[in-house]
Amino acid sequence: MDYHVRYGLEFNPFLKNSKEIIVKNHDYDEVIVRLDYLASTKGFGLLTGGPGKGKTTAIRSWANGLNPSLYKVVYTCLSTLTVQDFYRNLAYGLGTAPAYRKPENFRLIQEAIGQLSIEKRKTPVIIIDEANYASSAILNDLKIIFNFEMDSRDRAVVLLAGLPQLTTTLRLNIHEPLRQRIVMNYQMEGISKEEGRQYIAAKLQGAGCRQTVFEDNAVEAILNAADGTVRQISKLCNASLLIGDNRKADYITADIAMQAINECELG
Repeated sequence: MDYHVRYGLEFNPFLKNSKEIIVKNHDYDEVIVRLDYLASTKGFGLLTGGPGKGKTTAIRSWANGLNPSLYKVVYTCLSTLTVQDFYRNLAYGLGTAPAYRKPENFRLIQEAIGQLSIEKRKTPVIIIDEANYASSAILNDLKIIFNFEMDSRDRAVVLLAGLPQLTTTLRLNIHEPLRQRIVMNYQMEGISKEEGRQYIAAKLQGAGCRQTVFEDNAVEAILNAADGTVRQISKLCNASLLIGDNRKADYITADIAMQAINECELG
């Protein structure tokens, strides 16, 4: 018997690669409102938060909701890209064949943005995830890349998302020109305990569960250990289900949850 079947689940909702169940909370709602504002005003936005706080999930949900006839979404993740890769990836995402040299890609990117915004009447939405890994070379060039008509007009949305140290980096004097262009800035702080309880319940319900899976004390232990981090809540719930099934337990007790917490902390 698959372990999720024991607990009345159609699938494991706590696994990253399972069917996505969006659970809204205060942070999520605040992010969506601010991203909607950014889409309407254009320009640069900054979204930060600790690992597992839900940045990428909120961004993906928001981007998926944009009208494709009005917006062209380009996503890039800086954790795996060199400066040259960044330019080539951005050019490709905007629908143009990348060149070999950076200056040529620079020109191609500006032309593609102009074509999208003016001829096709689409707003390019450039999402740069894990931007805390951005080199000074990339950050210094961003303002120039998206400078149109002598800096009098914004033709694109550029969202920088990453860990809180990104904010610290942007406070450096060398990045003052870019920082002045930021029109939206929000830091995700994580969810409350009550939102954590709602998160677990909504995940279970979304997976078709109609039975009690976690004891209240088990939920309390998981939430205390996760400290408001959504990704950690899912990790601990998943570990608890595996341990519970191995013990052939009908529901997750506090003892099972504590074993999951200990194993995850050692992992």
